[in-house]
Amino acid sequence: MDTRFLESFVSVVEHGSIAEAARRLNLTPAAVAQRIHALEGDIGARLLTRSGRTVRATEAGAAILDRARHLLQDMRDLQSIASDETAGELRLGAVSTAISGLLPNVLAAMTERYPQIEIYILPGTSAELYNKVLSGDLDAALIAQPPFTIPKVCDWRVVRNEPLVALIPATKAYSDPHKALATEPFIRYDRSNWGGRLVEGYLRWAGIRPRDRFELDGLEAIAVLVDRGLGVSLVPDWAPPWPEGLSLTKLQVRNQSFTRRMGLLWTRASLRLRLVQALLDAVAASPAIGNGGTLKRPRPRAKAR
Repeated sequence: MDTRFLESFVSVVEHGSIAEAARRLNLTPAAVAQRIHALEGDIGARLLTRSGRTVRATEAGAAILDRARHLLQDMRDLQSIASDETAGELRLGAVSTAISGLLPNVLAAMTERYPQIEIYILPGTSAELYNKVLSGDLDAALIAQPPFTIPKVCDWRVVRNEPLVALIPATKAYSDPHKALATEPFIRYDRSNWGGRLVEGYLRWAGIRPRDRFELDGLEAIAVLVDRGLGVSLVPDWAPPWPEGLSLTKLQVRNQSFTRRMGLLWTRASLRLRLVQALLDAVAASPAIGNGGTLKRPRPRAKAR
């Protein structure tokens, strides 16, 4: 069985169109249709059917789809291992703030250095992506450092330190972050996230019992709500860009040991270690990313505890 036939089948199912699959594979629609016909002859079953203007998998096609994807991935892995070139598909997970803030520079450096690497990016929370790395569904993930010891089967490299900052509407005249956090309605970073647990740890350390108003898992959304005057928040100072048009004050907290450490996680036994190393090279080559953008960052007047 020619794996190119499987590639065409998977592409048609994923894009719902023979014409679109042909465009992405750089083939004619007739050539893709011929490949599908040949594959159906090898399998002994019809694999695709039309549904209106789209093409979808038949029951038999759906039954083999996942295995076809895994087989194609295994073939790419074998080619990558056997080749002297740094090439293949890298499956990378990243949290939302890393996708917009950290990854663009890294991907630019990686594309320039290693144009033969194809990168698939999966968004998610740090906990979700951590589990996908351990299960082998991802080769690496750009996440917050776990609040527990990383197993020895994995490697970890810190990319960026993001200390906690109090976010306050620019219309509020606070110089002490603790007073703002204890007085104003509080927009909480979701405690099911590792970053949210870090925030909770700081509030406990400081003895602050905030007046919770909302609890969200999106940092960008939290910043927008603060800008609208709906409360204050305590968040990691993530890499810009931040949402445009915000008028906020950032106040540094008193204990800078409460810092979200963003880093790269991967498994030591991965078949794509060469690609992960290329990613690490790109991280090292990318320019440093500063904090805060154009948002105001006055110094807190209160003495450190």
